[in-house]
Amino acid sequence: MKIKPFKGIRPPKELVEQVSSRPYDVLNSEEAQAEAAGNEMSLYHIIKPEINFNPLIDEHDPRVYPEALSQYKRFRAKGWLVQDLEENYYVYAQTILASNPLSGGKDKTQYGLVVGAWVDDYLEGRIKKHELTRRDKEEDRMKHVRTLNANMEPVFFAYPHRDDLDAIIEKVCKQTPEYDFVAAPEGFRHTFWVINDKQTIERITEIFASIPAMYIADGHHRSAAAAGVGAEKQKATGDKNAEFNYFLAVCFPDNQLNIIDYNRVVKDLNGLTEEEFLSKVSEDFDIECYNDANDANGVKPKKLHNFSLYLGGKWYSLTAKEGRYDDSDPIGVLDVTISSNLILDKILGIKDLRSDKRIDFVGGIRGLGELQRRVDSGEMKVALALYPVTMQQIIDIADSGNIMPPKTTWFEPKLRSGLIVHELN
Repeated sequence: MKIKPFKGIRPPKELVEQVSSRPYDVLNSEEAQAEAAGNEMSLYHIIKPEINFNPLIDEHDPRVYPEALSQYKRFRAKGWLVQDLEENYYVYAQTILASNPLSGGKDKTQYGLVVGAWVDDYLEGRIKKHELTRRDKEEDRMKHVRTLNANMEPVFFAYPHRDDLDAIIEKVCKQTPEYDFVAAPEGFRHTFWVINDKQTIERITEIFASIPAMYIADGHHRSAAAAGVGAEKQKATGDKNAEFNYFLAVCFPDNQLNIIDYNRVVKDLNGLTEEEFLSKVSEDFDIECYNDANDANGVKPKKLHNFSLYLGGKWYSLTAKEGRYDDSDPIGVLDVTISSNLILDKILGIKDLRSDKRIDFVGGIRGLGELQRRVDSGEMKVALALYPVTMQQIIDIADSGNIMPPKTTWFEPKLRSGLIVHELN
């Protein structure tokens, strides 16, 4: 992997909580407008610039991109985003606090290195992906990068963990952090250090040069867009040494990442009664009804190939029968594949998870209680909870050149936007 340090553009430490925001794609325009209300320093004014129009305009309206640039210039002029004088690497730590159900009862921290990732590593497949991207979403992000000439938000990479990098990061994190705060509304802690020691910077670059691949954990569209703009500028100038050959990434060791479940809710039983549906499910799964399911989290899937089903006010445990899946196939082993083939397609007639309006998806951060609520409300008829995929499964699929089925992975915490910006000059 070819990486480089860069002159990050960052908020002064006393303003970081006001400037930083959630990523552009985890909330809609109305939610972003509400979160930014009364805060002229919120990064949403740049990454969700449609909120600056009254009434709101469409997020893809041609007016939003010049507005984003105008806001970015305002932030720079006001001193809300200030460029570092030297090229640095940075450490960005995210902590799920012990009070959060995702933590397992104690603080859980993952430590990422903030770097400039090389465009050619993406174009030539050394930065590996596991999801398909949509061209319209890519083009939207490319317009944003082109207009601002900057990567406003980082992408989220995983790399095969290295003890020598762990040791460097541990040493850096013994110093006083540049930023350290808990962000609403999720309540995750965000801590940030600057690496400005030249010898340490050189050593990090050297270690990454011996890492054969990195993996996109979150941010496939942002990665495609950032690399796409870099490739455009390469072609136009022939310059492979300029800053635009790199884009903003936070790289985490693969053994620290937290992947949670990504669940399904369906509006109807495809013309079947509840009894007929369960009878068909029993052909491929061993079914057990939970006698006491008052605590929805108590019925979470226990292991790979075990599912939880909510129907008619009851939770059921489903375990796929032998011979219904292929553990030797990186796609066939996935529980999203098993549930899609044997329940959603075979029984419910849902062929395309991307386009079928009868199905919706619920990130595990909302808990199984959200699945139960949506069925009990009458909005949905049945809910299916899945055991989360592992980082190793993602790596196996990316290494084999395969693509995961839609709505498979949910990484948490999400990267906080506004801690650092990378300009392409």
